[in-house]
Amino acid sequence: MSGPLVLTARLPAALFGQMQGLRRAHYPPERNHVPAHVTLFHALPPSSLGEVHRLVARLCAMTRPPAAQLAGVVDLGTGTAVAVHSPALEAVHADLATALHGLLGLADQGTPRFHVTIQNKVPRRKVRALQAALAGRFQGEPFAFAGLDLHSLQRLPEGGGTWQTQAQWTFRGR
Repeated sequence: MSGPLVLTARLPAALFGQMQGLRRAHYPPERNHVPAHVTLFHALPPSSLGEVHRLVARLCAMTRPPAAQLAGVVDLGTGTAVAVHSPALEAVHADLATALHGLLGLADQGTPRFHVTIQNKVPRRKVRALQAALAGRFQGEPFAFAGLDLHSLQRLPEGGGTWQTQAQWTFRGR
């Protein structure tokens, strides 16, 4: 394992299928190397693998699936995302951020804006067209996150990277 660790929240199967379909249709195929996801932490150090594994396993065993809802389309400038509103996932993130303090880089220290990226690094005209097509969709649809997934990022010479899944946990709390 050479790259940073990425911790993501796993979407339920039906919503994952819908978001993955949008990614396949609108994300540049040469850059679409990872599945649809909601990122909690972008770049944990590889040396923290054991600590992160123990911490997340314990947290998922005690935590019920965090309730969430889709919160509209987000303009990323060169892309489009679907916003996710989830105070319960924010609490999970805050607990993990406290436990991982000192391991978090700048990108992971702030308040997260949860979303699923469905298009990125495309011309602005394509961004506007997709956002117009999706206007009014993804507003208030409830769901619950299924679990957390830990990946190691393997950078590609041409840019971007692929993920190697290191571990997956299911929320099991009551």
